Amino acid sequence: MTVNVPVPPTTAEFPGGAVRPHRPGTPKRRRPGPERGSSPRAGERVRELTRGQIEDRSGELGDLYAQTSGGGPWVWNQARGAFLRRLAADLRRPGFELVIAESTELTGCAYGFPVRGDGPWWEGFDGHLPGSLLRTAASGRLFVISVILVPPRVRDENQGRPWNLARRLQTRLLTDHGAALGVMLVKRSDSRTTEALRSWGWRCVEGDAPRQSAPPRSPFRVLLLGS
Repeated sequence: MTVNVPVPPTTAEFPGGAVRPHRPGTPKRRRPGPERGSSPRAGERVRELTRGQIEDRSGELGDLYAQTSGGGPWVWNQARGAFLRRLAADLRRPGFELVIAESTELTGCAYGFPVRGDGPWWEGFDGHLPGSLLRTAASGRLFVISVILVPPRVRDENQGRPWNLARRLQTRLLTDHGAALGVMLVKRSDSRTTEALRSWGWRCVEGDAPRQSAPPRSPFRVLLLGS
């Protein structure tokens, strides 16, 4: 699974606006943070793209992936190409959906597809899901969220608020498909991604901790979104 949450730049944008030095003798005035009002990103529209629109805007989607991957130009080119190849393959899956966020430009993206109990599992999930999730899949209400692309601020600001962009994207995917649960696999070594997902409402599956009598644990952690 892919959740691009690059390290924020050294000069961070603070939720309450620019921080100015306090002048002696001048009473301090606290600027209200975005939590006190409406969404600070209300101008970002979240919407679904059709398959034709995805193909037409694949260049923009690849650029967004590269920009949120971190690293230099060589890393961007490699990551961009790999992402577009993966997107082209996933686009053929039944029930595939991709949603974007945009204002004057593309600011975020997420996509996924339903997992059916009567069809082949998405590669990598075999042996990882407990029986309760197999039943959810059989009912057609288990949805794999494969990719979430957002800028650094989405990880660091208002993570628990409904208007957080990652939350808006993932909620739209589940709502459109009437899914009871979203599911994602994350490498155990990728603590940054796990931390970001938890801040957006994801949780690890119960029983994920290793047991003495259990076989060597999987290199992946299963995370769920929803009740």
